[in-house]
Amino acid sequence: MALVALAPAAWLAAAVAGASEQRFLLADARGTVWSGSAVPVLTAGAGSRDASALPGRLHWRLGFDGGALALRASHACCLNGELHLRVLPGWGGTRMELLPAAGPAGQAAPIGQWPAAWLVGLGTPWNTLQPSGSIRLMSPGLSVASVQGRWLFDGRAEIELDAMASRISTLEELGSYRMVIEADAARGEAASLQLSTLRGALQLSGSGQWVGSKLRFQGQASAATGSEAALNNLLNLIGRRQGALSVISIG
Repeated sequence: MALVALAPAAWLAAAVAGASEQRFLLADARGTVWSGSAVPVLTAGAGSRDASALPGRLHWRLGFDGGALALRASHACCLNGELHLRVLPGWGGTRMELLPAAGPAGQAAPIGQWPAAWLVGLGTPWNTLQPSGSIRLMSPGLSVASVQGRWLFDGRAEIELDAMASRISTLEELGSYRMVIEADAARGEAASLQLSTLRGALQLSGSGQWVGSKLRFQGQASAATGSEAALNNLLNLIGRRQGALSVISIG
């Protein structure tokens, strides 16, 4: 019992690193599995020299909520208040629930905001793009279940990419964008992903669905009138060129 109660935070850090294939690390982990802190780091995987850390330390508390494992996390840098996750293991699979942040019922509430430059740690293509701007996550509640190799979503989440820029382009700002993930498990709907442009010279759009554990997405990128020359190199990197368009295909 003492071993379980005093299990070092390094054990949790090792489990997270293994589950993410060394792409998300809890560096300099301190405390215990149940109450600790660490520096969040993104990397390109085992053996990679690419790495990017967030400022400050992520603090967590791990406990039990009924039959679920409950995680509460805070990070002065990037989380709005306290993040609350529940993990429910089962014979047929595991479900993870992101509980709603404080806000109007049924509306997406801000959960956190991260610098886009953090993505550079993931290596290619982010270390080439060198993005700047911010990534904001909002959700009125979302659950993700892994069942027999399939991902089942229920709820809604919005990801806003605000004031994005890249060293590949001479433009000070490329634009701002929104991605919406939505599914209704009660109706048996597959999770959908919608990408749209809020404003900016780089125009992005597309839609997709999760089929099993894979995302199938079709979209396109183009330059607003007058920005074609400044965005030509970036459009070549984003996808397959078809005249003025860059076609994005995943899955």
